[in-house]
Amino acid sequence: MNRFPNVPRSPAAPVAAATDADIGSLPTWDLRDLYAGMGSPDYRADLDATATAARQFAETYRGRLAAMAEAPDAAAQLGVAVASYEAIDDTLGRIISFASLLYAGDTADPQRAKFFGDAQEHVTTVSSDLLFFTLELNRIDDALIDRAALETPLARYRPWLDDLRRDKPFQLEDRVEQLFHEKAATGRAAWIRLFDETITALRFTVNGEDLSLEPTLNLMQDPDQGRRRAAAEALGTTLKAHERTFALVTNTLSKDRDIGDRWRGFTDVADGRHLANRVERDVVDALLQAVQAAYPRLSHRYYAMKARWFGVEQLDYWDRNAPLPQAPDAIAPWGEARDTILDAYRGFSPAMADIAAKFFEGGWIDAPIRPGKAPGAFSHPTTPSAHPYILVNYQGRPRDVMILAHELGHGVHQVLAGPNGALMAPTPLTLAETASVFGEMLTFRSLRAKTTDPRARFSLLASKVEDMLNTVVRQIAFYSFERKLHEERRTGELTVDRIGELWMSVQAESLGPAIRFGPGYETFWSYVPHFIHSPFYVYAYAFGDCLVNSLYGVFERTPEGFAERYLAMLSAGGSKTYTELLTPFGLDAHDPGFWTIGLDLIAGMIDELEAMGSVP
Repeated sequence: MNRFPNVPRSPAAPVAAATDADIGSLPTWDLRDLYAGMGSPDYRADLDATATAARQFAETYRGRLAAMAEAPDAAAQLGVAVASYEAIDDTLGRIISFASLLYAGDTADPQRAKFFGDAQEHVTTVSSDLLFFTLELNRIDDALIDRAALETPLARYRPWLDDLRRDKPFQLEDRVEQLFHEKAATGRAAWIRLFDETITALRFTVNGEDLSLEPTLNLMQDPDQGRRRAAAEALGTTLKAHERTFALVTNTLSKDRDIGDRWRGFTDVADGRHLANRVERDVVDALLQAVQAAYPRLSHRYYAMKARWFGVEQLDYWDRNAPLPQAPDAIAPWGEARDTILDAYRGFSPAMADIAAKFFEGGWIDAPIRPGKAPGAFSHPTTPSAHPYILVNYQGRPRDVMILAHELGHGVHQVLAGPNGALMAPTPLTLAETASVFGEMLTFRSLRAKTTDPRARFSLLASKVEDMLNTVVRQIAFYSFERKLHEERRTGELTVDRIGELWMSVQAESLGPAIRFGPGYETFWSYVPHFIHSPFYVYAYAFGDCLVNSLYGVFERTPEGFAERYLAMLSAGGSKTYTELLTPFGLDAHDPGFWTIGLDLIAGMIDELEAMGSVP
């Protein structure tokens, strides 16, 4: 997905905190498939090798690409150049992946922080020597590139070359691009690191106990309302004490983005993200409008129902993800979670389950909560010459099983896309969330088919509805918040109070009148890492969820051959556009009615709950 911790997935179907005895032994990842350790001779050798290779590459090719494109053997010359570029990129990916995973394992460790910072500086410095290559390629006449790309070995890279040229209208003069690139280490990357280390170091006092962010968020789902409220108030108190730091980070990064956007000629605050996602603005706007129009029949209706189940007119914000009254307690030991997901995957595709099993067998997952560890969950693709690694903070909740299924979906996708190579394996974020959400859907459907107890079935369905609302409604609200913040930042710095006002406005609009907000909630924007790491990323969740709902509908109608087409879609990585990848399934995101397919599926689940009347 990306190389840094992702926003914690909003939880549902919560239970009381599990003990080690309840959940069993949890795995930690083995990073030796990348390097043996911080002092590894192989790591040092790769640092030296990439620096040397990049300098030699620049000496060989800088200023010569245009002439090469006109040569009779252009395909051969350019093909060799791109392959050399890709090889260096792969090794740089291995270096920064190892450092960032090590850092995510304990962001409080100063040695790891320094190691990560040094790795970032090395990659920035080395890649500066390579920056000319894509810029020069984009200055070559399109007809020459098209002709050369018809022949091997350049033909293999045709999708990457086509994709590269999408950036051409927004490309700046070489020295400006190099300045932006080199300043990133002391600019954007430094502010992101400040956020990461600040949020990881925070402690929240709940009923006399000092907790880190992840366990505190978990208590927001505790069966006991008093503990939920105490956790919510602790979050508000601690975040409030650090809000000026978070506001400074947010204001600075927003201004930094605005400067880059103006230089490149982007007109809308999210145009850079849309370009990176290879998705048209009108498609995202259609998604935004469809979800916002559906608020009343989705989130507003569901939370009003949930309030009735709790016997109140309004739910306090700390009760939004509360367990349902008399919901059966359930702790999922690690082994049970593993078997549940692999069985669900295998029922769809044995090949998919075999890939997912490698994560459990090969030391590719880090699951325990520990001091300093990054919160949330992510699957890091690392580099095609290695394999992905997954980080979760497993606490035995049913939702933790779904989070693990989600990240394993990413992992399977990343493994399948790997053979495309370092340049074409990465997938745009709009499609990167498809495999993860599909993995969740498979797991949910499998669990539901096996569940016979009426209370458990009701709770499972409600849990899935809440998760889909968190993925679609809530993430679109997050996107709306970011749009408001970045648009307003163009005219001046935002105060802490103003950021809180923007946050509260989208929360009230999206969640509806059945949710009562209280003091402290206005600070909750400040712990969402995606706002810092990847501005406007969040709409990819809604995009992926609605897309998966449509895909699953195709699967249910015509299961014959679907799994093969689905795995082929994942295997394409970034070598095809989302439009090309959806065509075999008869789906078109440009169709105005496309998004209603996914939203109608959520509405249908709410209809089913409403027809049941109340919690059994």
